[in-house]
Amino acid sequence: MTLTALPDWPLFGFADDVRPALAAARARGEAAALVTLYAVEGGGPRPPGTQMVFAGDEVLGFLSGGCVEGDIAGHAAATLKDGEPRHLVYGEGGPWPDIRLLCGARIELLVEKIEPDDPAIGQLLALMAARRPALYGTHGSRRSCAEGTGPLCAVEKNPFSLIRRHDPVPRLIVVGGDPTALAIATLGAQSGMETTLVRPKGPQTPPPIAGVAYLRTPAREALGALVIDPWTAIAVATHDLETDHEALLAALPSQAGYIGLLGARVRLEGRLHALRKAGISEQAIARLHAPIGIPTGGKAPWEVAVSVIAEVMAERGKG
Repeated sequence: MTLTALPDWPLFGFADDVRPALAAARARGEAAALVTLYAVEGGGPRPPGTQMVFAGDEVLGFLSGGCVEGDIAGHAAATLKDGEPRHLVYGEGGPWPDIRLLCGARIELLVEKIEPDDPAIGQLLALMAARRPALYGTHGSRRSCAEGTGPLCAVEKNPFSLIRRHDPVPRLIVVGGDPTALAIATLGAQSGMETTLVRPKGPQTPPPIAGVAYLRTPAREALGALVIDPWTAIAVATHDLETDHEALLAALPSQAGYIGLLGARVRLEGRLHALRKAGISEQAIARLHAPIGIPTGGKAPWEVAVSVIAEVMAERGKG
């Protein structure tokens, strides 16, 4: 079965990473249509590099805020049928004047068929599993993939070539166990982050939160056992000075892309003094976001969680 009409409610647009959908189609032995937005003029709602996948009766991602996805589904079905890549243009100069983007933008997209044994996709998924950044290249009918970094999306039009960067899945480690820590972990998981809650000496049973892993070992030991790389964010939120200190001793020298500490500003200097005394460098301490989160004025668990996840995303967006 090939999807030609989208569901009434676009929950498929919540996910922004197409790799899990490509992996699922590959596991089923099923071809997928991969759609990549590669040019935007006039301030569209999604940036170049945004992608969407159609595989069987499944769809993931969104490209325009709902203006053209329904039409794209038909082109994806056609590409799956004949195997031919398609370049689509919507907005000014496009061949479908009755399909308008409400924002007034002009967008260009590539639709390509991905066979379940495509070696470039196999390499892309292998690098994802290894938490390594990947550069996926395509000419529409020929693809490549190698480890590397660069801009999110780079395009040459004559002859056409596109390179799309894929970073490791964002990871969030929350140290703590009170309602605020649980709210941060919950929102992190709902935002698409691989989330782990660390609660030293916590209950044997894990928290009843979908998508959240759980460790109850001491903070320093737990953080030492986890893979902490530039795509990892760490939120220290225990309200216990000793546990916070131990967590920061492991977090600050690491490669974590974000480190935040929950707590009152009035106690911060004392905490920083203890870190310096323990040998943490000024350069490492300068990376600490404390108090944690963007200022919102709210202190309820969900208010703090929103401020923390927003700050994590803002930092990630600077990369």
